[in-house]
Amino acid sequence: MLQLINLTKTYPTPQGPLHVLDGIDLHLAPGESLALMGESGSGKSTLLHLAAGLDTPDRGDVLLEGQSIAALSEPRRAELRRQRLGLVFQQFHLVPSLSVADNLTLQARLAGREDVDWAQHLLARLGLAGLNDRYPEQLSGGQQQRLAIGRALAARPRLLLADEPTGNLDEAAADQVLDLLRELIEESGCALLLVTHSVRVAGPLDRCLHLQRGRLAEAGP
Repeated sequence: MLQLINLTKTYPTPQGPLHVLDGIDLHLAPGESLALMGESGSGKSTLLHLAAGLDTPDRGDVLLEGQSIAALSEPRRAELRRQRLGLVFQQFHLVPSLSVADNLTLQARLAGREDVDWAQHLLARLGLAGLNDRYPEQLSGGQQQRLAIGRALAARPRLLLADEPTGNLDEAAADQVLDLLRELIEESGCALLLVTHSVRVAGPLDRCLHLQRGRLAEAGP
């Protein structure tokens, strides 16, 4: 599903080059869930942005279902994101002027894959049934994050990339959101790469990798 090959990323700083990623190799199988852990500033979000084609590596390649995306133009990468990827971030990035129902189906409509039955199923599973006509500002933080997850899954992506998706929520709301995320991932059959600093969040996923000093290692039990 996703393969990162010898991925390297460096940023210039006043003190000299900062090597954020140093020869990263990663493989994610279809339907597999993988947690990427590491301290703040370790490069987790950079790796996720490279996997999504939101940034380009200095060296190496990113393959999505065998297709190289690192060398694609930005319009082609944007098209690939619409068609194959779902993205969930710590900030909800909902459209304030759109209702719950329209926010949920936004990406699916852009991808040309709107499915009314699947959208209604998602609203029910996310605990948002009956809130179709509300706007994001009328929802709690947990409801907004559940809506953001539903939007990412509404187009039935092949891969979901999630960057600290519960970082803005209290523990109870975070647990509810994560339980729903795992259940919906299983229902939809897509793979999951989730960035987190929390062992509790990473624990239930199939695998866990730790990013430190620009390199990956299998996380311990």
